[in-house]
Amino acid sequence: MNIVSQPTTLVKALMSGNEAVARAVWEAGARVACAYPGTPSTEILENLATYDDIHTHWSVNEKTSLEVAIGASIAGSRAFCAMKHVGVNVAADPLMSLTLAGVTGGLVIAVADDIGFSSSQNEQDTRYWGRFGHLPIFEPSDSQEALDMVIDAFTVSEEYGTPVIVRMTTRICHVKCLVGLGDRTVPPGMAFKRDPEHWVMVPQNAKKRQVIQFERDARLAQLSEESTWNSIVGGEDRRVGFVASGPAFMNVSEAFPDAPILKLGFSHPVPVEKIRAFSGTVDSLLVVEETEPLVENALKAESIECHGKDVFPRCGELLPKIISKSVKALQDGAAPTEVATKSKVFPRPPSMCVGCPHLPPYYCLSKLTRKTTIVGDIGCYTLGAGHPWRALDTAISMGASMGMALGMDLGRVDADKKKGIVAVIGDSTFLHMGMQGLLEMTYTHGNVTVMLLDNSTTGMTGGQEHAGTGLDIHGTTAAKVDFEKLCVALGVKPERIHTVDPYELPELYKVMKQEIAKPEPSVIITNQPCVLIDRFESKPPLKVLDDRCSGCAKCLSVGCPAINVTRRETEVRKSGSTFERAWVSIDTTACTGCNLCEYTCAYDAIVPEKRRDNQ
Repeated sequence: MNIVSQPTTLVKALMSGNEAVARAVWEAGARVACAYPGTPSTEILENLATYDDIHTHWSVNEKTSLEVAIGASIAGSRAFCAMKHVGVNVAADPLMSLTLAGVTGGLVIAVADDIGFSSSQNEQDTRYWGRFGHLPIFEPSDSQEALDMVIDAFTVSEEYGTPVIVRMTTRICHVKCLVGLGDRTVPPGMAFKRDPEHWVMVPQNAKKRQVIQFERDARLAQLSEESTWNSIVGGEDRRVGFVASGPAFMNVSEAFPDAPILKLGFSHPVPVEKIRAFSGTVDSLLVVEETEPLVENALKAESIECHGKDVFPRCGELLPKIISKSVKALQDGAAPTEVATKSKVFPRPPSMCVGCPHLPPYYCLSKLTRKTTIVGDIGCYTLGAGHPWRALDTAISMGASMGMALGMDLGRVDADKKKGIVAVIGDSTFLHMGMQGLLEMTYTHGNVTVMLLDNSTTGMTGGQEHAGTGLDIHGTTAAKVDFEKLCVALGVKPERIHTVDPYELPELYKVMKQEIAKPEPSVIITNQPCVLIDRFESKPPLKVLDDRCSGCAKCLSVGCPAINVTRRETEVRKSGSTFERAWVSIDTTACTGCNLCEYTCAYDAIVPEKRRDNQ
């Protein structure tokens, strides 16, 4: 089979890579699509949800998302799921067995790699899953290719009986270009055929499927050699030839417009023989890949001379200027180019939003850091590690706060015996992977206080619904998790569960100190919505009375961006030490009236601004 891009039949539209993938899934006739939101992949399902003739929903996590897609595929429909690179770690268990079992209806998995750590805790290379799981991988370099490759991926999936990964990156996901659109074509469904030897992955059945998997590998390798997605483009300057895929191809094209490039669109299995033939036409072969040297290592294993990570940086985006400098350094016999230079832009660390309901828990935690170990998680509240709170001691991966807090309790040394341990987690993250950790905590009698920050949305990725909001992706009513009852079901005593309005700062602080002192699992649930969603209702803004403000600056410790410093002065104490006073104002156009700063002011200098109609 020689896969080619689909002909376009309708109009062209300006689309991001994520929008193009969504369009392709619809055009390919998929019946089921699901995902868990995660930047940079989130907009794929959000756009798919705008099409009426395909089922879409937000999944609890990436594992369940893939499992739903697997079920739809086995039932005979084309199916799709999307996730960011770290989501594949969560979905790996069903994925690695699915590669043996295979598929019925085409199953495509779009995975968005976050090259350069734009919004992630690590920088994985999804292409490893192709090698690890014996999976074909497509790599688009722009939005048009994203659309065409997804459609082709469904065809490959069905003809070869395998799931297919389409590897996106941040640059492809979010950069727009003109895309030719086609019509939707729905393949005839294939009813589920009962065949336990095929679908029940017990050892005796899996062993038989492994033989089929290896045979499929050989066929896919031949497909890669013949695929028109793997082709030579570029100029006639044969001094240097490049092998590149995805955004790296675009950057090489910009840096060396006259050089020939073997562009890999169907990048796994690696078309070794095609690259071998290409290498014979150039003086020096350079492999440009973000981020790991997968192709480079495959070529060297086949005795094909090439340069790769000995020239180019091991991490981050390979931008045109980096490629140019790296190649020049090679030609001049100099050392490889450094990854990046220091930014000349004044640093602007991220902050929580004005009036965010996560501000008060972190204000309270910041007062307890000496006597408490605080275990964080992944979400907006990870920002609690920053200034001015500095109230997170660890943050590793989604849902890990629960198990890690338990482990810190079980493994702490005598010096920490009197310290409290707090695990901080958001509502969506708790449902994603946190529940099991809480169950283990109660099962093993862990001494941990859980701060479950329920802001009624998946905030970090843009405000998506989840199983705890009562709405689905289309905004219609859905089942809503009762967090109190869920925590009781997971083994927390009812008297150790408290739901608190976070904006009631004195009550929140009192409950936190009380529960941290208890030698058993407890849960404190904050219950105010994210300020960026429709369910949030603001109050009249606050203002500062200049004649009462002492410059104590305690209100700044809340961390609200609406509070601005207007004047600073350094004073000298009688002891000779110095301290700084800061007088402030409040941006009333941004203030939500949450009253947090008012609670911190001992001089009654912060008061509600009168409504305009009362003046």
